[in-house]
Amino acid sequence: MKRLGHVTSGPYAPPSPRRALHVTSGGARLYAEIHGPEGAPAVVLAHGWTCSTAFWAPVVRDLAADHRVIVYDQRGHGRSPAPGPGGYSTTALADDLTAVLEATLAPGERAVVGGHSMGGMTIMAAADRPVLRERAAAVLLASTGAADLSAESRVIPLRTPRGRRRAHRLMLGSRAPLGPVSPVTKAALKYATMGAGSSPEQVEACARIVHACPTGARGHWGRVLYGLELTGGAARLDVPAEVLVGTADRLTPVVHARRLASVLPDCRRVTELPGLGHMTPLENPGAVVTRLRALVAEHLAAEGSLGKPSGEKAAEPEGSARKPSGKKADADTAARRNGGNTDGNTDGNTDRKTDGKKKGEAA
Repeated sequence: MKRLGHVTSGPYAPPSPRRALHVTSGGARLYAEIHGPEGAPAVVLAHGWTCSTAFWAPVVRDLAADHRVIVYDQRGHGRSPAPGPGGYSTTALADDLTAVLEATLAPGERAVVGGHSMGGMTIMAAADRPVLRERAAAVLLASTGAADLSAESRVIPLRTPRGRRRAHRLMLGSRAPLGPVSPVTKAALKYATMGAGSSPEQVEACARIVHACPTGARGHWGRVLYGLELTGGAARLDVPAEVLVGTADRLTPVVHARRLASVLPDCRRVTELPGLGHMTPLENPGAVVTRLRALVAEHLAAEGSLGKPSGEKAAEPEGSARKPSGKKADADTAARRNGGNTDGNTDGNTDRKTDGKKKGEAA
């Protein structure tokens, strides 16, 4: 019997979409959902390894009150069928994201694009795609990394990078069944993926999603993650970006977030969430929603219904970075640096504003 891939009641149960559709990406068929009012600012969300659209449930529930939220199942996850031989790669992830953007956004419309874990890697993999450059007004990279994941992971806490690489290679590529959701398996999942303070309801929701992932897809994508090298993609992701990470993340520890901030061309902020693990959108959906709303307010609020800034010159290409210049740029930069945390977030988060620092400067 196929496992139910999510809880069915409470804040972590997926809300009903306004519209469900299938998107074709090459030979893959992707399941996607659209939530929220037509004509509202758009947010597109890509989930991580072993997850599904259900993973975003508490984020969607909040954002969809006044945003159009688009979520989709990565190939081999949720209701998206597994691809054929050769269908697992970062190129495929980029293909799928751009296909979803083209299928769900109106002509000329832009969106804030967010990705968690493998979803963040999807955005980095698509950095060179014209569709992403034209359609992404800003991006949020949550609990993710660009390269050498197995050497930094602390799920198996060996002392040397070499030992951690070997151990985590076996873990990532394993196709062993996870078994039924039980107190033992939930405790193991909580240790590996969540912070110590995560609630039983959060752990249950996470376990239902992860255990429903087919073992073949889990193993194939795990091997892709083991060999991941997207530092170059991150360095070419020339759109306003924010990075978010839990300080107790064992899968993609804080070091990855800080490295991303140092190579992203226009990193505006790094948010470190004290005590949270890898599953940040489930563990503290309010913090993730706060950052997504802030990106929408800053980068889409002045844009029209099709995503074009009011008063935009016809000759200016869509998706180009719009940075203030001269005295206004100096004033804006000074205001950001002197303003502290102005987003009203009271979760005790540690925000490291980078103010679009150039590659190589400290985050």
